[in-house]
Amino acid sequence: MTLQQLKYMIEVANRGSINEAAKRLFISQPSLSNAIRELEEEMGISIFERSNKGIVLSKEGAEFLGYARQVVEQAELLENRYLNAKPSPQHFSVSTQHYAFAVNAFVALVREHGQEEYELALRETRTHEIIEDVKQLRSEIGILYLNEFNGKVLRKLLQSAGLQFTSLFTAKPHVFISVHNPLAKQSIVTIEQLQQYPYLSFDQGEYNSFHFAEEILSTLEHKKSIRVHDRATLFNLLIGLNGYTISTGVLSSDLNGNEIIPVPLDCDETINVGWISHRSAALSKLGMAYVEALQQAIATA
Repeated sequence: MTLQQLKYMIEVANRGSINEAAKRLFISQPSLSNAIRELEEEMGISIFERSNKGIVLSKEGAEFLGYARQVVEQAELLENRYLNAKPSPQHFSVSTQHYAFAVNAFVALVREHGQEEYELALRETRTHEIIEDVKQLRSEIGILYLNEFNGKVLRKLLQSAGLQFTSLFTAKPHVFISVHNPLAKQSIVTIEQLQQYPYLSFDQGEYNSFHFAEEILSTLEHKKSIRVHDRATLFNLLIGLNGYTISTGVLSSDLNGNEIIPVPLDCDETINVGWISHRSAALSKLGMAYVEALQQAIATA
């Protein structure tokens, strides 16, 4: 086993494609395939599962990748310390539901740990895709919520994917509304009071099940309902149409301005927001730094 082989394997996992990884590594596809196959034979495991649809990490491969990343990171630290080598470009990806604090944490991560070269990804996406991204290691960390309603279904999915959920905070539900909405001056609002306003939610695509909804109380019927794909559109509609959405109440004025405010919702539900990761793979240096940044962003929100 060589460092080069580990770097090759990490790049294939990052790209999800032997062909794309070979282009990035400036080697031929057969050479890369042989290097990966030799590593698998030496380790006695199948790191990747190959099919007509492409290449994905096996369960053993996901665990191996966690250790491989640590070895490569430590080797690079030695090279930087004693050989004055140029740091390798950093790689880190996170997939998240539409939370401003996740973006704030990402900004803090880049400012604190970004080197001259890096390739990072922040994916605000659908709930099922978050789980798939982390399962296939397209993202090292995913951010989503669990509650009494969706918990059984999502925890079962996480368990079968070899993922674990770590809680960040538990919140009472709030509605996000425009400061110009007539309900903005109230200390608390009820579901009945919201009925005359457009309800805004994030579209979940082919997995538009109630259990994958980003908003709690997803089974309620609404007289006026609009689905959107991104946070900017949702916030514009909150202002332009006096709409509302249901979320945690954690909002960032730095990113979203002062036109939108959270107001507590009168209900007995709770929202447990946390991050998911591979159960058997240790977090990278940037992964651990991002979790710390998340905790800081929540504490100061």
